Amino acid sequence: MLELTNKYSIKEIGDLKDFITVTYVIIDDIYQKITPTYIKERKNINESILSDSEIITISIVGELLTIDSEKAWIGFCKKNLQDLFPRFSHRTRFNRTRRGLHAIIEEIRKAITSMLGLTDNCYRIIDSIPIPVCKFGRARFHRTFKGYGAAYGNCPSKKETYLGYKLHMLVGLNGYVTNFVLTPADIDDRRVVRELLESYDSITVLGDKGYINSNISPDLKSEKNIDLLPLQRQNSKVQYSKALRQIIFKLRRRIETTASQLTEQLNIEKVLAKSLWGLTTRIKTKVLAYNLCHFMNRILGKSNDSAKIKDLIFG
Repeated sequence: MLELTNKYSIKEIGDLKDFITVTYVIIDDIYQKITPTYIKERKNINESILSDSEIITISIVGELLTIDSEKAWIGFCKKNLQDLFPRFSHRTRFNRTRRGLHAIIEEIRKAITSMLGLTDNCYRIIDSIPIPVCKFGRARFHRTFKGYGAAYGNCPSKKETYLGYKLHMLVGLNGYVTNFVLTPADIDDRRVVRELLESYDSITVLGDKGYINSNISPDLKSEKNIDLLPLQRQNSKVQYSKALRQIIFKLRRRIETTASQLTEQLNIEKVLAKSLWGLTTRIKTKVLAYNLCHFMNRILGKSNDSAKIKDLIFG
């Protein structure tokens, strides 16, 4: 198992190039340890212009800079980062390799979670956010994700119907995303609970009213010793104590902050991908970028807020 040791000694990140260098060192170190040999030594890998770690690093930094256009970001790198990347592959090859590394990106995220010791934490918060690929008004003309599971869903906070997907998240009390699942937008939140909690036992999960179900909570308790505590409706026969309601309400703000940062800072709801494969890769990269900021803040001894590291690097 990977461990967080003192070998990552970061005293200060001064500018963008410093951040890229630090990101590459962390990503490549984990990549070398968790990537199977058949991927690291695949055919023609020695002829690659950019290594897998460089491609993942470039992708992460682009997401943190809120640059959604891959063409614009790669153009910026070619013009301004020649000292870090003397040669650059063609954009189509870059994108194709990046999509091919989606499973490695996910494994790196899991490795960072393990290194931070968050897999042993006994509290989680659960919620979902919309991933619209098209507004309702133009949905009938949309063709890109036709046949890829995109469905009509409702966003209560915006009071609108959209075509697309849902991102279901499991988040620690510090806002770190420990697990997530992408589903069509018409899938009920309660149907995904078991999949999100598949690898967990003996934890307490806080949710909103959308997770109320008379069958799920008792089953999770008896099978996996998991306590699912959704906020209760006012007309519910069983009510929590006032103190417990206040605690759940207060702690649930953390996942709302996480969702807000993913949406506003990393544009996770802005879909420019042309396939479900590309969309999944972009979401995995954005979540890894967000979690990497937590990891760096831990090393720097700062609070677990991705906004802090972003402000430190990019002003």
